[in-house]
Amino acid sequence: MGVPAVEVTGVGRVFGRGRHEVVALRDVTFEVAQGQILGVLGSNGAGKTTLTKILATLLEPTTGTARVFGHDVRRELRAVRRLTGVVFGGDRGFYGALSGRDNLRYFAMLAGVGRRTIRAKVDDALAGVGLTDAARRPVETYSKGMRQRLHIALGLVAEPRLLLLDEPTVGLDPVEAERLRTSIAALRRTGVSILLTSHYLLDIERLADRVLVIAQGRVMVDTPATEFARSAGFAATVTVQGRGPLPARLDSYGMTVESVEDQGGVWTARLRVPDWGGEMFQQLSAALADADVLGVDVAPVRLEDVYALVMQRLAQDEPARTAQDEPAGAAGVDRR
Repeated sequence: MGVPAVEVTGVGRVFGRGRHEVVALRDVTFEVAQGQILGVLGSNGAGKTTLTKILATLLEPTTGTARVFGHDVRRELRAVRRLTGVVFGGDRGFYGALSGRDNLRYFAMLAGVGRRTIRAKVDDALAGVGLTDAARRPVETYSKGMRQRLHIALGLVAEPRLLLLDEPTVGLDPVEAERLRTSIAALRRTGVSILLTSHYLLDIERLADRVLVIAQGRVMVDTPATEFARSAGFAATVTVQGRGPLPARLDSYGMTVESVEDQGGVWTARLRVPDWGGEMFQQLSAALADADVLGVDVAPVRLEDVYALVMQRLAQDEPARTAQDEPAGAAGVDRR
């Protein structure tokens, strides 16, 4: 596999000084293998965007080292930038009076794309995000979703080996977001390594090979995506509706009763089951054998459930922050 696509060791980042000092990242260490998609989760202020900017050479780490395909982000900026595509999105970053195609041509030339190949690469990038028909229109006429797709095209036009995606589906409608996820998944097959931060857990669920959870600037979880899903401790939530007496054995066979509601003689029970398959179905059937069941619904565990549980556990385990961690007057400092 060669050197990792990303190698971060002990990285910290501090904004401000003295009483206004804010620690955005603390001793962050992880790797991204070549061809891998790493999903980075964390609430606002966790440090996700700060981490992305460091890997994009837009910020320097205060402590520690970060390398992209073996190149140090401090000392080898040009090498890192040649290998990296960055997508921060948003409404800014383009020349509104120029067309989408002209914007891409301009930024592709700045990225070092050769004259002989620039037209084909711009066309491919526009087609990849569904903007071919709008390529000649001024960007100032684009919707927010179209501008976001143009940002993605900009990240792809130089054919990077590492793509940094910070909230890539923000502003996209469900159809556009799904098209973008399909494009990102296709990049994996070409060997492109991807670091993806997102508030939309569906992005992580559909795309990530590994999941990194950052809270208060620290890496709290670093695990394969399949293991992350298992960390919830249950495989599915079963909702059973019935009438008459509530079954006495609902908490048998390893099932956990999450809630029970009774309205006018009709009860609804939510159960968490440790796995879902033929054996568990038989056990559930046995538990409900004497009940007058009106309906059963099974919802496999989703990343939203796992993330909520993980953050709840972290909040319980995390010691109270000190005055140095959250100094007075730190409001307004970029901690993303």
